Amino acid sequence: MSMFKVFDIAGSAMSAQSLRLNVTASNLANANSVSSSIDQTYRARQPVFAAMLNGIESGGEQEAVGVQVRGIVESQAPLQQQYSPDHPMADENGNIFLPNVNVVEEMANMISASRSYQTNVEVVNTAKQLMMRTLTMGQ
Repeated sequence: MSMFKVFDIAGSAMSAQSLRLNVTASNLANANSVSSSIDQTYRARQPVFAAMLNGIESGGEQEAVGVQVRGIVESQAPLQQQYSPDHPMADENGNIFLPNVNVVEEMANMISASRSYQTNVEVVNTAKQLMMRTLTMGQ
């Protein structure tokens, strides 16, 4: 594997974790939104990642060369329904619907994505330092 592949792999990982942070921020921003209809209620979203394979077999297995985002899926967890007939968004039965966003899980996702992003920044910086030291070895 080329030493320069490290930058591609870490870059794809940083891009994926950045997307994960954005999706988490969207979930947190909509955690308290209210709707009068199940169809219009915000649903928590999660990104789906997969390893990018290079197609070249090494010892019978393909090598992973980065991370790709396969898509963003909506949670199938049930929405929260509350009886609140005085709420301006209540339906004809007096119910309001709240998203299926679990704030504690989203905060854990945010911390995990942030730390993963930081780790990949460290990988890039370390690889850069190693390359610089390699270049100065001949001096």
